[in-house]
Amino acid sequence: MSSYPHLLAPLDLGFTTLKNRAIMGSMHTGLEELGDYHRIAAYFAERAEGGAALMVTGGMAPNEEGGVLPGAAGLFTDQDIANHRIVTDAVHAKDGKIAMQILHAGRYAYSPKCVAPSPVKSPISPFPPAELDEDGIEKQIADIVTAAVRAQEAGYDGVEVMGSEGYFINQFLVTHTNKRTDRWGGSYENRMRLPIEIVRRTREAVGTDFIIIYRLSMIDLVPNGSTWEEVVLLAKEIEKAGATIINTGIGWHEARVPTIATSVPRGAFTWVTKKLMGEVSIPLITSNRINNPQTAEDILADGCADMVSMARPWLADGHFMRKTAEGKAEQINICIACNQACLDHTFSMKLTSCLVNPRACHETVLNYEPVAAAKTVAVVGAGPAGLSTALVAAERGHKVTLFDKDSEVGGQLNMAKKIPGKEEFWHMVDYFRTMLDVHGVQQRLNTEVTADMLGDFDEVVIATGVLPRDPGIAGQDGANVVSYVDVLRGGAEVGEKVAVIGAGGIGFDISEYLVHEGESPTENLDAWLAEWGVGDPSNVAGGLRPEGPQPEAPARAVTMMQRKAKKPGAGLGKTTGWIHRASLKMKDVEMLAGVNYERITDAGVEVSTGEARENPRLIEADTVVLCAGQVPLRALADDLEAQGRSVHVIGGADVAAELDAKRAIKQGSELAARL
Repeated sequence: MSSYPHLLAPLDLGFTTLKNRAIMGSMHTGLEELGDYHRIAAYFAERAEGGAALMVTGGMAPNEEGGVLPGAAGLFTDQDIANHRIVTDAVHAKDGKIAMQILHAGRYAYSPKCVAPSPVKSPISPFPPAELDEDGIEKQIADIVTAAVRAQEAGYDGVEVMGSEGYFINQFLVTHTNKRTDRWGGSYENRMRLPIEIVRRTREAVGTDFIIIYRLSMIDLVPNGSTWEEVVLLAKEIEKAGATIINTGIGWHEARVPTIATSVPRGAFTWVTKKLMGEVSIPLITSNRINNPQTAEDILADGCADMVSMARPWLADGHFMRKTAEGKAEQINICIACNQACLDHTFSMKLTSCLVNPRACHETVLNYEPVAAAKTVAVVGAGPAGLSTALVAAERGHKVTLFDKDSEVGGQLNMAKKIPGKEEFWHMVDYFRTMLDVHGVQQRLNTEVTADMLGDFDEVVIATGVLPRDPGIAGQDGANVVSYVDVLRGGAEVGEKVAVIGAGGIGFDISEYLVHEGESPTENLDAWLAEWGVGDPSNVAGGLRPEGPQPEAPARAVTMMQRKAKKPGAGLGKTTGWIHRASLKMKDVEMLAGVNYERITDAGVEVSTGEARENPRLIEADTVVLCAGQVPLRALADDLEAQGRSVHVIGGADVAAELDAKRAIKQGSELAARL
C-alpha cells in the first residue's frame, strides 16, 4: 500500500483525468522571454516525466498593457502559437498535461501603459495606472478570452485565469483599488462582474473539454480586502460561470506578511482553502509552502483541498512525484523556500534557477552526462560547495572521496539550520547525507587533510570554506567577546544585552537566533499567525488582525551595527530582506549603520560616527558577538599549488562573500559537470 494514498490518487475531471493530486504551480522563470522554445520545452518535459499531474506556465500577458514588464511573453501571433506548440508537444510526449496562465498585471505592470479599475498607484511599481472606461474594460475581457483560445490552438490542456495576488482582476474586487461608481464598481455584485464575465466568456469560447482554473484570492492580507462572504460568493459564481478548478491565491504582492519565504510554516495557509471546501462542487487546490510528499498527503487527508499546488519544489526537483510514487521520497531535493535563485532573480530580471538545483531552467545547458572514463576525485570540505561537487561527480560515474574535519556533513549549513525560520536547512542536510550514500561517495569525516594525503587522486577539489574575518577592534580579545561560530556551534553563553558587530546576512541570522527562545514560530502556526497579525478572513476583511502583529517578547535586548553607512541588511535577498528587517524590528532590535568601533570594554562597545569620529556612545552589552565577515580558508590549496599540483578551488575557499550557498552549489555542480 502506498504511503501517500491521497496524493497519488487520480482526479477525474469528467473530460480528462489528472494522474495524481499534485499540480506544478505557475512561476515566472524568464525562459519565455529568451525566445528559445526548445529550452522551455526541455524544462517542462522533464517535470512532466517527473510526474506532475498538471503544470501551469508562468504568466502570459493577454495584451501589451497587461504585461508585467514591457515585452512580456504572450500568444499574440500565429508564430507565438507555433512556438508554444513546441512546448505542449514535448509535454504530451512525456504523458504530461500543461495549462497556460493568463496574467494581466493591471497596476502592478512596470510600464507607463498600465491600466486599472481606478487610478490608484501601486506601492511596488513606479507608474500610476490609467483608469479604464467601459470600452477599455471590454477590450481587456476580449483580450483575455482571445489568449485562452490561442492557448487551446497551441495545444495547451487548459488555462489558469490569474485572479489573485493583487493583479488586474483582483484589483476590481476590493475597494482598496476599485473606486468606481459604474457597473464595474460600488457593490460587490458589480466589483465581481469582471472575473465572472472573463470565465463565462472563456468557457463559451473554448468549449467544454478544456481546463479552466480560476486562481481566487482567498485571503488578501491588505487593508480593505475581501470579506469571507465575498470570497465564498465569488467562488460559487466562478463555478457557475464554467471554471473546472479553483486554485488558492494567498496575499497581494504588496502585502506586508510573508507568504512563501522559508520562515513561513509549511502549509501555513491551507486552513483558508479548507474553509471553502464544501461551498463549491468543483475541485479546490491549496497552495503555499508545501514542499514534501508527507506534508501534501497530510493536507489532503485532512480535507483541506482536493489538490495541492507546489511551484518552487519542482525547481528543486523536477522528478518530485516520480520519486514519491517509487517510494523514494527521501531522495527528493527539497525546496528550502529561500527565494534566492527564483523570485530574487525574477525581480532582478534574471533567468530563474534554484539554489539547491542549478539545473532548473538550464536543462539544455547544464547536464550531468555519464563519464567515459571514471576518475578518482578528492573533495575536501563537506559544505554546500563540496557536497554538490561530490554528488554530481559521483552521479556521473567518478569515484569520489569526500573529506571533512567535522563529524558531520553540511559545513556552514549546520549553523544556518539552527536559526529560527531556517528549519528547512535540516532537511537540506538530510538530503545531501542520503544522496552521498545513494551515489556511493566514500566519506572520511573527522579528518584533517594534508597535501600529502591527496597525491593519488586524479582530481582534487578544495571546498574548505571560510574563517571569520578579524575586525581588528581594540578589546576584541575580552572574555565577553565571542564569534558567531562560538554561539551557533560551540554553545557559548550569551548575556541578556548583546551587541552584534556586523549587519550582513550572518549578523541578521545571529540576531534572529538571540531574540528567540523556545519553539520557533516557523514550527508553531498559531504563534506565527499572531506574530504577523494574520487573522481569520471570516472575522476581519482581508485577514489582517486589527491589533496588528503580536510577536512574542524578545529573549534578549540586541543592538546590531555595521561600519557601512548604508541601511543594515541592504545586501539581503531582494524579496526576503524586508521580512528579516521587519522580524527584527518587531523584536525591538536596534540597527546602527555608519559606526566606528572605538573599543570593546567590559561594559560593551564604544562607537562613534563619521570621519571625525563624532557622537561617542557606549552600546551597553553583556556579550559582544563578532559577525564581521569571512575570509577564504585556502591554506590547503596553497600547499598543493606550492607542490605544483593542479587543484580546483570553489565555494567560500574561493570567494568568502556573505556565505553564498547559491553560488557555492552552482559552482560545485558546474565543476563536477566538466570533470
